[in-house]
Amino acid sequence: MFKMKGVVPPMITPFTKSGEVDYAGLRTLVSYLSNEVDGLFITGSYGSGALMTIEERKKVAEVTVETVAGKIPVIVMVGTTNTRESVDLTQHAARIGVQAVASVGPYYFTHKENDLLEFYTQLIGCSKIPVYLYNNPQFQGYEIGLETIRKLKQRGLAGIKDATFNIMTHANYQRLLKDDSFDLALGTEAMWLSARALGTEAFIPGLANAFPEINRQMYEEGMRDDFTACRKTQFEVNAMRDIMYLAQSTQLAIYAMLEIRGILKAYPRSPFVPANETEVHNIAEALRKMGKI
Repeated sequence: MFKMKGVVPPMITPFTKSGEVDYAGLRTLVSYLSNEVDGLFITGSYGSGALMTIEERKKVAEVTVETVAGKIPVIVMVGTTNTRESVDLTQHAARIGVQAVASVGPYYFTHKENDLLEFYTQLIGCSKIPVYLYNNPQFQGYEIGLETIRKLKQRGLAGIKDATFNIMTHANYQRLLKDDSFDLALGTEAMWLSARALGTEAFIPGLANAFPEINRQMYEEGMRDDFTACRKTQFEVNAMRDIMYLAQSTQLAIYAMLEIRGILKAYPRSPFVPANETEVHNIAEALRKMGKI
């Protein structure tokens, strides 16, 4: 049974200046990250999945799987506004050999429990691939409650990506849901120390797109229960997260950081506007002061 382990960044999708998916840039980024991390979570919030067509999302998944070539697992975010397209993306992911899919609750409308049970049950039933619930209240527009998730676990849900940013919620997931048949991954780098103390074994850090090495260090410190070292690294990581807010969004900061580090020059897709010259300068100066570049 597939389980998420380790550092699994929510990979950005590179675009060209004119807004097309930059497949050459995508291959560059996948090749870089596949040597540094334990898996890739693609076409999610950092990956701009909601800004792409269904066919673009499929092609991004295909190129990622092809480039990874079995080195690390790939998890595809298949959430959309509707069941039909999410089922289509799930079945496509299964056909191309990804290890799992995850989905936010359908967005735009605020859905109630009956809707969510129907949506996720169809995803679970449409293929043999593991399905994770990606609980992201900020972007789906509502929180999916524990009792709803418990019912979905009984219907075959494989696990949760927890992006609630609430350590009490995460603790409840560990205490009331997590077992050998049900997986749990933290959806941020900001609380790895706390989540690890609760027993979590995987996290999905946006910062690891550009700085996988410090996330790897923090992960390993946590896994060997060296909480003194992990606490120090957690504070350093959170200081780097503060730098990400020097851009208009953390996603835009990652595009800037990748270019600053010389890993990849890429653009976000409109309506996102790239970090401006002043923001890029401020990000670079802050990273330099921390000794990161």
